[in-house]
Amino acid sequence: MKDPAIEKLLKKEAERQKYSLDLIPSENIVSKEVLRVLGSEFTNKYAEGYPRARYYGGNEYADELEELCRARALAAFRLSPAKWHVNVQPYSGSPANLAVYLGLVPPGEKIMGMQLAMGGHLTHGHTVSATGKFWTAVRYGVDKKTELLDYAALMKLARREKPRLIVAGYTAYPRMIDFRKFRRIADAVHAYLMVDMSHFAGLVAGGAYPTPFDYADIVTTTTHKTLRGPRGAMIFMNRASKIAKRNGVDIAKAVDRAVFPGLQGGPHLNQIAAAAVALREDAAPAFRAYARQIVRNAKALSAELARLGWRLVAGGSDTHLILMDVASQGLSGKEASVRLEKNGIIANMNTIPYDPRPPMDPSGIRLGTPALTTRGMKEKEMKEVARLIDAVLRENRDVRKDVRKLCARFKV
Repeated sequence: MKDPAIEKLLKKEAERQKYSLDLIPSENIVSKEVLRVLGSEFTNKYAEGYPRARYYGGNEYADELEELCRARALAAFRLSPAKWHVNVQPYSGSPANLAVYLGLVPPGEKIMGMQLAMGGHLTHGHTVSATGKFWTAVRYGVDKKTELLDYAALMKLARREKPRLIVAGYTAYPRMIDFRKFRRIADAVHAYLMVDMSHFAGLVAGGAYPTPFDYADIVTTTTHKTLRGPRGAMIFMNRASKIAKRNGVDIAKAVDRAVFPGLQGGPHLNQIAAAAVALREDAAPAFRAYARQIVRNAKALSAELARLGWRLVAGGSDTHLILMDVASQGLSGKEASVRLEKNGIIANMNTIPYDPRPPMDPSGIRLGTPALTTRGMKEKEMKEVARLIDAVLRENRDVRKDVRKLCARFKV
């Protein structure tokens, strides 16, 4: 490389990843093929519009690429193209969610999503997000005692507020979602059901988490996280949506128009190409084993942390992530995160339900197993990781050598 400053940073980042235990649930390690395609010749091409309807010339292979990515997206989730349409152009998860609202919900109308502090996402209607400024947000949480979704309470809230769209799918909810119950709630008030499966999409593709496609009108997801692809997003639209038909809406056309020209210009073809590579990997039998191992690892990590005396939100995990209450042991989430990072254990501070502490210094940390599972770690290593976390947080012990030894056994 002719740029020594960037080359130096690349080497430092590669070294950091090699010798760190990445427990951030929204991060993963992509294949060499995904990295290769991200830096491919498709980076050079502008392709504003959709396949066979571009505003620029020279898009013969761009059209083939986008159509291939769409086909692979449907195949990865075992979907019929007659029933489902997919848009693979969103730059990331936030504009994907914004596009859905823009296409289906008139400005000022109500969208119902989980509170950010309870495990939701900024784009589910938070006040600092455009989604909370352009639409009226109806926010729900979890039961204070169980820290689980209370579907009866959700039904009451929906009947009272009558939102146009209900969002299920979260960034810090460690248990499985009952999509059938959400469908009943949405049908009771004639609302669209949108599932944001960004966090658990890879588990759905791998058969380790219930599919939302049997119940949702719209499904959004990022292409990274558990899908182990590049940073990008996709929107799946149910052509058979009864709510869309009731509203006289062509759901595929409405959302496509919201993506382009509503929000974005030309798609990032290199990103779409890399997503296509990852989706092919996601459809392989090996990925199903990987997805199941992610969940087994999360269960093993949570069980060992609980045995060591740590309180886990909602009592544990059914998925890839764990929300751990560190305030119960006299720490703040920020302090815990900083202390762990100094020892090569990467987690992120996170609010817990009904958190008395502020978001920038909350009561919890969020842990996940996708990246460590990609490296080949299994239940035995998860118990070891739990003990390292405990040693750092409870005893303030220096475990950097132990972390490096464990990382050296499992290559990036």
